[in-house]
Amino acid sequence: MEKEFELIAKTFMGLEPVLAKELTQLGANDIQIGRRMVSFTGNKELMYRANFQLHTAIRILKPITHFKAKSADDVYEEIKKVDWTEYLDNNKTFAVDAVVFSDEFRHSKFVAYKVKDAIVDQFREKTGQRPNISVANPDIRLNIHVAEDKCTLSLDSSGESLHRRGYRQESVEAPLNEVLAAGMILMTGWQGDTDFIDPMCGSGTLLIEAALIARNMAPGLFRKEFAFEKWPDFDKELFDEIYNDDSQEREFNHHIYGYDIDMKAVNTANMNVKAAGLSKDITVAQADFKDFTQPKEKSIIVTNPPYGERISTPDLLGTYKMIGERLKHQFLNNDAWILSYREECFEQIGLKPSLKTPLYNGSLECEFRKYQIFDGKLRDFRSEGGIVKTDEEKRMMREKHRFKKEREFKKRLSETEENEEGDIRSFKFHRHDVLTNEDKRPRRRDDDDDDKKRGRKSFDRKGGFDRKGGFDRKGGFDRKGKGGFDRKGKGGFDRKNKRQNNDFDSYDD
Repeated sequence: MEKEFELIAKTFMGLEPVLAKELTQLGANDIQIGRRMVSFTGNKELMYRANFQLHTAIRILKPITHFKAKSADDVYEEIKKVDWTEYLDNNKTFAVDAVVFSDEFRHSKFVAYKVKDAIVDQFREKTGQRPNISVANPDIRLNIHVAEDKCTLSLDSSGESLHRRGYRQESVEAPLNEVLAAGMILMTGWQGDTDFIDPMCGSGTLLIEAALIARNMAPGLFRKEFAFEKWPDFDKELFDEIYNDDSQEREFNHHIYGYDIDMKAVNTANMNVKAAGLSKDITVAQADFKDFTQPKEKSIIVTNPPYGERISTPDLLGTYKMIGERLKHQFLNNDAWILSYREECFEQIGLKPSLKTPLYNGSLECEFRKYQIFDGKLRDFRSEGGIVKTDEEKRMMREKHRFKKEREFKKRLSETEENEEGDIRSFKFHRHDVLTNEDKRPRRRDDDDDDKKRGRKSFDRKGGFDRKGGFDRKGGFDRKGKGGFDRKGKGGFDRKNKRQNNDFDSYDD
């Protein structure tokens, strides 16, 4: 059996237990929850699967070395001890990302430069030549994390953030991060056993992530590449086997509904749903939440209304009062989950939540609240056998107290934070005592969150875009005019020969 090695999965604050559960189901070992990360061990296949199948991971790192350093010269010397010929040669390009929380190292870029210099100097001394730097599209991406004097250097196996699934063609203002959306859905426990409704769906992120979870489809299906595909030891046959394996996918016998008052949002959501090949499972229509009526089938609502921060309404508090009124009178015997930021907004809903879980949406410390909508009084509901909190939800509430006790942020983080990826590179490792000290500094700005890709067309991996239908795995989706996946004539996903002759060099960051 292939030797296992240490791996780190990064995520958003509040999603660590959800990610740990996903890793457990994936077969990872030695799972330990940290701050915005979960460490685990696994082999090469598990690393590939983690990138391809996890819904709540933002990046998968493979540590190369751990060391202590009190100066930039210490960093330089430790990096030079690594035999870089195992990872690079003079014909490959590389880039270094740095995350620094230390009184000794004030500038992350300076640390990145010292790592780069050590690698380049080692090659010059051995070969007389040096590999080049490529910030946009390197062959090898490295990550150096410094917490006081504790340093960890890792290979980044993901490359582009895993939240960028590849199905989003256009977005509305302040789109919900795909990883956060998936985490919200998984926190509800919904697995496709009822209808799913988002009455304020925006660009449709919650709808699409719900469909992927309901069908147990890997979110990596839409990605063009992962960083590990450029590694010297990349096993193409193994990854093709993982990519083509649809044995764990399942039928979805219910339906997903999205509504928005803004017709532009509706059009954008429909465009993204079609790009994902999920039109069979998702219906999006223009509608005002104030006109919402009792659904005919058992349903769950998961939604992310405006907070009055980046998106607002003329009467924000009135909007939340309307939400509470609609739920109370038109969503009986169902559960609703709402993510929001302001306590005064939640107060306007006027309903008692059965569960409150803290979550960060970018720089905002939000809460994700569950409302059980039943007719009559709570006492009567309980006396008739109604369960207000499941054992899992009680555990989540205990997690809430841990979160609040250990949190390092103010109510709102620095305005320089990016909403989409504001904290995906601020994490700490649990191994080698790296997690013993809590970081107290604001998170660093990360990559831009511009996620507009591919236009309205689907991507043909042999030669670009194919307007005729969808994504044919010889070159993209093939919907055969029906707006869904074609898997051997069953409306599913046809992966046959889908990864042959892929031109990943044409990828445009």
